[in-house]
Amino acid sequence: MTAHDLAGLHLAETGDHGPLVLCLHGIGSSSAAFAPQTDALAANHRMVAWDAPGYGRSADPEHDLTLDDYADTAAAVIRARDTEAHVVGVSWGGVIGLRLATRHPDLVASLTVADSTPGSGTSPEKAAAMRARVPELESLGPRAFAEKRGPRLVSEDAPPELVRRVVDTMADAVRPSGYRQAAESMAATDMRGELADVTAPTLVLCGEKDRITGPDASQVLAGGLHRTAYVIVKDAGHLANQEQPEHFNAWLLSHLHIVTDTRTRNRTRKG
Repeated sequence: MTAHDLAGLHLAETGDHGPLVLCLHGIGSSSAAFAPQTDALAANHRMVAWDAPGYGRSADPEHDLTLDDYADTAAAVIRARDTEAHVVGVSWGGVIGLRLATRHPDLVASLTVADSTPGSGTSPEKAAAMRARVPELESLGPRAFAEKRGPRLVSEDAPPELVRRVVDTMADAVRPSGYRQAAESMAATDMRGELADVTAPTLVLCGEKDRITGPDASQVLAGGLHRTAYVIVKDAGHLANQEQPEHFNAWLLSHLHIVTDTRTRNRTRKG
């Protein structure tokens, strides 16, 4: 697939009415990451979760993609549905969501950024660590790579069945080509100077026990955004949406309700 080409993009879609919710997964995952949100959202929302280009059942890109390319491809998904979207991004997906909101503000009704970061380009050490994951994946292969990294994505208290699901999702999702481009997009990005340009109301969530990006990175996001709420999800690691889905979903649904209700009232007043 080429950048912004939807032909080779796998999209998991649920729900047939209501506002559009676009879900963007983390760097080691796929659309399967949002299974815990499906039941909560599908009754009153149209939910679309992608396998990012080069991940899962999506085709490999024909050329290297930048963060802008990922954001523009997400924008094309929204435009194809002739509406705006409430964008939910986890980790890398949150960084894509933030760039999407600055490049295509008319398409983003709201943002939810979970266990994310301004990017790995905030320091040479973080950028180097991100790039170093690629030869590790190439050396180990997807399954061994997932077995090594997956357990750290949840808290030490996570049940074994969740750890296994996270590892299996990663093993099934990642391929060296797609992962390399995703890692480079993170290593080259520092969103701190762009956060003030985000006009969409944003919910920033972070697992209390996140060992990957951690609450500090989420605090940087919340502090730099103008219209934001910041929530710590107790007893959750990096994948708070999977480890504590009831709490995560409650905050997400509350955010969507407030944003949707506010926008409806504003339109009524203007009319």
